[in-house]
Amino acid sequence: MGEDVDPLPTRKNSIRRRLMMDEKINAILIHTNDNVITVTESLHPGSVARYQSDREIVEITVIEEIPKFHKIALADIQESDPVYKYGQLIGEALKTIRKGSHVHDHNIASPKRKP
Repeated sequence: MGEDVDPLPTRKNSIRRRLMMDEKINAILIHTNDNVITVTESLHPGSVARYQSDREIVEITVIEEIPKFHKIALADIQESDPVYKYGQLIGEALKTIRKGSHVHDHNIASPKRKP
């Protein structure tokens, strides 16, 4: 009785669709304010990290080796920009971190404690 209407909102620069049988969620966005995701398996350059955000499945192409349970940048993070995980500041970028790159202690510094 009319055309099907997709009730889900679209998010800029995301790929939203039903997962195919051979695809799976392999990353977690812990908090909506995070600018990193955590992968649940090791990923290689050219592979895809898939995570759920709201009711969408979002895909990011990995551009370097990512060990299991490590972080990936969701977007470019500029030098000195804050890095958020758990909705909390976990560090500051020591250099520009490209979308799809490994985020770890080689490219972020822990936040300084206030006395």
